[in-house]
Amino acid sequence: MSARPAPHYRAGVDLFSRSWAALRTAVAELADEDFARPSGCAGWLVRDLVCHLVIDAQDVLITLVTPAGTEPTVNAVTYWNVGNERPTGDDPLDALIVRLAAAYVEPHLLKFHLDDVGSAAGRAAELADPAARVSTQDMVLTVGDYLSAYVLEWTLHHLDLIAHVPGAPAPPAAGLARSRAMLEEIAGTAFPASFGDTDVLLVGTGRREPTAAEKAELGALVERLPFVIG
Repeated sequence: MSARPAPHYRAGVDLFSRSWAALRTAVAELADEDFARPSGCAGWLVRDLVCHLVIDAQDVLITLVTPAGTEPTVNAVTYWNVGNERPTGDDPLDALIVRLAAAYVEPHLLKFHLDDVGSAAGRAAELADPAARVSTQDMVLTVGDYLSAYVLEWTLHHLDLIAHVPGAPAPPAAGLARSRAMLEEIAGTAFPASFGDTDVLLVGTGRREPTAAEKAELGALVERLPFVIG
Protein backbone atom coordinates (compact mmCIF):
# COMPACT_ATOMS: atom_id res chain seq x y z
CA MET A 1 0.00 0.00 0.00
CA SER A 2 1.51 3.36 -1.05
CA ALA A 3 2.04 6.12 1.47
CA ARG A 4 -0.23 9.11 1.39
CA PRO A 5 1.33 12.01 -0.54
CA ALA A 6 2.53 15.02 1.44
CA PRO A 7 -0.18 17.71 1.76
CA HIS A 8 1.89 20.24 -0.21
CA TYR A 9 1.97 17.84 -3.14
CA ARG A 10 -1.82 17.66 -3.23
CA ALA A 11 -2.03 21.44 -2.90
CA GLY A 12 0.33 21.78 -5.86
CA VAL A 13 -1.86 19.53 -7.98
CA ASP A 14 -4.97 21.48 -7.04
CA LEU A 15 -3.37 24.82 -7.91
CA PHE A 16 -2.04 23.38 -11.18
CA SER A 17 -5.60 22.36 -12.08
CA ARG A 18 -7.08 25.75 -11.19
CA SER A 19 -4.40 27.71 -13.04
CA TRP A 20 -4.57 25.49 -16.12
CA ALA A 21 -8.37 25.57 -16.25
CA ALA A 22 -8.37 29.37 -15.97
CA LEU A 23 -5.81 29.70 -18.77
CA ARG A 24 -7.73 27.37 -21.08
CA THR A 25 -10.95 29.24 -20.35
CA ALA A 26 -9.26 32.53 -21.18
CA VAL A 27 -8.19 31.09 -24.54
CA ALA A 28 -11.66 29.72 -25.22
CA GLU A 29 -13.18 33.16 -24.64
CA LEU A 30 -10.86 34.98 -27.07
CA ALA A 31 -12.43 36.56 -30.13
CA ASP A 32 -10.95 35.53 -33.48
CA GLU A 33 -9.33 38.94 -33.91
CA ASP A 34 -7.54 38.54 -30.57
CA PHE A 35 -5.35 35.81 -32.05
CA ALA A 36 -3.63 38.41 -34.23
CA ARG A 37 -2.78 40.66 -31.27
CA PRO A 38 0.75 40.69 -29.84
CA SER A 39 1.30 38.59 -26.74
CA GLY A 40 3.57 39.24 -23.80
CA CYS A 41 6.17 36.90 -25.33
CA ALA A 42 8.68 38.69 -27.54
CA GLY A 43 8.10 37.92 -31.22
CA TRP A 44 4.89 35.96 -30.66
CA LEU A 45 1.31 36.81 -31.44
CA VAL A 46 -1.45 35.41 -29.24
CA ARG A 47 -1.95 32.58 -31.75
CA ASP A 48 1.73 31.63 -31.38
CA LEU A 49 1.44 31.56 -27.61
CA VAL A 50 -1.66 29.34 -27.79
CA CYS A 51 0.21 26.96 -30.09
CA HIS A 52 2.99 26.85 -27.49
CA LEU A 53 0.40 25.94 -24.85
CA VAL A 54 -0.64 22.94 -26.97
CA ILE A 55 2.97 21.76 -26.90
CA ASP A 56 3.17 22.44 -23.16
CA ALA A 57 0.10 20.24 -22.65
CA GLN A 58 1.74 17.47 -24.68
CA ASP A 59 4.86 17.78 -22.52
CA VAL A 60 2.75 17.37 -19.38
CA LEU A 61 1.14 14.23 -20.78
CA ILE A 62 4.51 12.77 -21.80
CA THR A 63 6.14 13.52 -18.44
CA LEU A 64 3.30 12.05 -16.38
CA VAL A 65 3.75 8.70 -18.15
CA THR A 66 7.55 8.70 -17.89
CA PRO A 67 8.26 7.09 -14.49
CA ALA A 68 11.66 7.36 -12.82
CA GLY A 69 13.19 4.87 -10.42
CA THR A 70 15.79 7.16 -8.88
CA GLU A 71 15.75 9.88 -6.25
CA PRO A 72 14.56 13.36 -7.28
CA THR A 73 17.26 15.68 -8.57
CA VAL A 74 15.16 18.86 -8.58
CA ASN A 75 12.05 20.30 -6.97
CA ALA A 76 9.36 22.75 -8.13
CA VAL A 77 11.75 25.70 -7.97
CA THR A 78 15.08 24.20 -9.05
CA TYR A 79 13.28 22.61 -12.03
CA TRP A 80 13.56 25.98 -13.77
CA ASN A 81 16.59 27.29 -15.63
CA VAL A 82 17.11 30.98 -14.92
CA GLY A 83 19.02 33.40 -17.11
CA ASN A 84 19.28 37.15 -17.69
CA GLU A 85 18.91 37.32 -21.47
CA ARG A 86 15.43 38.31 -22.61
CA PRO A 87 14.08 36.17 -25.48
CA THR A 88 13.91 37.94 -28.82
CA GLY A 89 11.72 35.49 -30.73
CA ASP A 90 14.62 34.62 -33.04
CA ASP A 91 15.41 31.27 -31.41
CA PRO A 92 14.85 28.39 -33.92
CA LEU A 93 12.28 26.72 -31.65
CA ASP A 94 10.42 30.01 -31.21
CA ALA A 95 10.40 30.45 -34.97
CA LEU A 96 9.04 26.91 -35.40
CA ILE A 97 6.14 27.74 -33.08
CA VAL A 98 5.24 30.70 -35.32
CA ARG A 99 5.13 28.46 -38.41
CA LEU A 100 3.08 25.80 -36.62
CA ALA A 101 0.59 28.38 -35.37
CA ALA A 102 0.16 29.84 -38.86
CA ALA A 103 -0.67 26.37 -40.19
CA TYR A 104 -3.88 26.30 -38.16
CA VAL A 105 -5.25 29.16 -40.33
CA GLU A 106 -8.54 29.40 -38.40
CA PRO A 107 -8.48 30.32 -34.68
CA HIS A 108 -11.23 27.82 -33.86
CA LEU A 109 -8.94 24.97 -34.96
CA LEU A 110 -6.26 26.10 -32.53
CA LYS A 111 -8.87 26.49 -29.78
CA PHE A 112 -10.13 22.97 -30.44
CA HIS A 113 -6.65 21.44 -30.31
CA LEU A 114 -5.81 23.17 -27.04
CA ASP A 115 -9.13 22.14 -25.49
CA ASP A 116 -8.62 18.55 -26.65
CA VAL A 117 -5.01 18.06 -25.54
CA GLY A 118 -5.27 20.49 -22.62
CA SER A 119 -8.28 18.71 -21.11
CA ALA A 120 -6.41 15.41 -21.35
CA ALA A 121 -3.39 16.92 -19.58
CA GLY A 122 -5.66 18.23 -16.85
CA ARG A 123 -7.29 14.83 -16.33
CA ALA A 124 -3.91 13.10 -16.29
CA ALA A 125 -2.69 15.48 -13.59
CA GLU A 126 -5.73 14.76 -11.43
CA LEU A 127 -5.27 11.01 -11.78
CA ALA A 128 -1.51 10.92 -11.17
CA ASP A 129 0.02 9.98 -7.81
CA PRO A 130 1.57 13.24 -6.50
CA ALA A 131 4.31 11.29 -4.70
CA ALA A 132 5.35 9.30 -7.80
CA ARG A 133 8.63 10.20 -9.47
CA VAL A 134 8.83 11.17 -13.12
CA SER A 135 11.59 12.11 -15.52
CA THR A 136 11.81 15.03 -17.95
CA GLN A 137 14.72 16.78 -19.65
CA ASP A 138 17.22 14.57 -17.78
CA MET A 139 15.73 15.60 -14.44
CA VAL A 140 13.83 13.55 -11.86
CA LEU A 141 11.17 15.03 -9.59
CA THR A 142 7.92 14.07 -7.95
CA VAL A 143 4.66 14.54 -9.82
CA GLY A 144 3.62 17.02 -7.13
CA ASP A 145 6.72 19.14 -7.65
CA TYR A 146 6.42 18.91 -11.42
CA LEU A 147 2.83 20.12 -11.41
CA SER A 148 3.68 22.82 -8.85
CA ALA A 149 6.43 24.06 -11.17
CA TYR A 150 3.87 24.41 -13.93
CA VAL A 151 1.78 26.80 -11.85
CA LEU A 152 4.49 29.35 -12.64
CA GLU A 153 4.37 28.43 -16.34
CA TRP A 154 0.59 28.73 -16.57
CA THR A 155 0.49 31.99 -14.60
CA LEU A 156 3.20 33.73 -16.60
CA HIS A 157 1.66 32.63 -19.89
CA HIS A 158 -1.79 33.71 -18.73
CA LEU A 159 -0.31 37.17 -18.20
CA ASP A 160 1.33 36.92 -21.64
CA LEU A 161 -1.99 35.93 -23.21
CA ILE A 162 -3.92 38.93 -21.88
CA ALA A 163 -1.13 41.51 -22.18
CA HIS A 164 -2.85 43.22 -25.13
CA VAL A 165 -6.37 41.82 -24.84
CA PRO A 166 -8.53 44.40 -23.01
CA GLY A 167 -11.03 42.97 -20.55
CA ALA A 168 -9.60 39.44 -20.56
CA PRO A 169 -9.78 37.59 -17.22
CA ALA A 170 -6.66 37.62 -15.05
CA PRO A 171 -4.98 34.50 -13.62
CA PRO A 172 -6.31 33.15 -10.30
CA ALA A 173 -5.07 35.13 -7.30
CA ALA A 174 -3.73 31.96 -5.66
CA GLY A 175 -1.67 31.18 -8.76
CA LEU A 176 -0.26 34.70 -8.82
CA ALA A 177 0.67 34.50 -5.14
CA ARG A 178 2.32 31.10 -5.49
CA SER A 179 4.20 32.18 -8.62
CA ARG A 180 5.47 35.26 -6.82
CA ALA A 181 6.69 33.08 -3.96
CA MET A 182 8.49 30.79 -6.41
CA LEU A 183 10.13 33.72 -8.19
CA GLU A 184 11.25 35.16 -4.86
CA GLU A 185 12.73 31.78 -3.95
CA ILE A 186 14.54 31.72 -7.28
CA ALA A 187 15.80 35.26 -6.65
CA GLY A 188 16.78 34.42 -3.08
CA THR A 189 15.09 37.57 -1.81
CA ALA A 190 11.65 39.11 -1.45
CA PHE A 191 10.37 41.86 -3.71
CA PRO A 192 9.06 44.98 -1.95
CA ALA A 193 5.71 44.47 -0.24
CA SER A 194 4.37 47.48 -2.13
CA PHE A 195 4.61 45.48 -5.37
CA GLY A 196 1.50 43.53 -6.27
CA ASP A 197 1.94 39.90 -7.34
CA THR A 198 1.33 40.71 -11.01
CA ASP A 199 3.90 43.53 -10.98
CA VAL A 200 6.48 41.27 -9.34
CA LEU A 201 6.01 38.68 -12.06
CA LEU A 202 6.03 41.16 -14.94
CA VAL A 203 8.98 43.21 -13.70
CA GLY A 204 10.85 40.29 -12.18
CA THR A 205 10.83 38.25 -15.40
CA GLY A 206 11.51 41.20 -17.69
CA ARG A 207 8.06 41.37 -19.21
CA ARG A 208 8.02 45.09 -18.48
CA GLU A 209 10.57 47.62 -17.34
CA PRO A 210 10.29 48.95 -13.79
CA THR A 211 9.36 52.59 -13.40
CA ALA A 212 11.77 55.03 -11.80
CA ALA A 213 9.85 54.78 -8.54
CA GLU A 214 9.92 50.99 -8.68
CA LYS A 215 13.66 50.98 -9.34
CA ALA A 216 14.15 53.08 -6.23
CA GLU A 217 12.13 50.59 -4.17
CA LEU A 218 13.92 47.59 -5.66
CA GLY A 219 17.33 48.97 -4.68
CA ALA A 220 20.20 46.62 -5.43
CA LEU A 221 17.81 43.93 -6.68
CA VAL A 222 17.22 45.94 -9.86
CA GLU A 223 20.77 45.15 -10.96
CA ARG A 224 19.95 41.44 -11.02
CA LEU A 225 16.84 41.77 -13.18
CA PRO A 226 15.42 40.16 -15.16
CA PHE A 227 15.07 36.57 -13.99
CA VAL A 228 14.29 34.90 -17.32
CA ILE A 229 12.56 31.60 -16.60
CA GLY A 230 12.87 28.72 -19.03
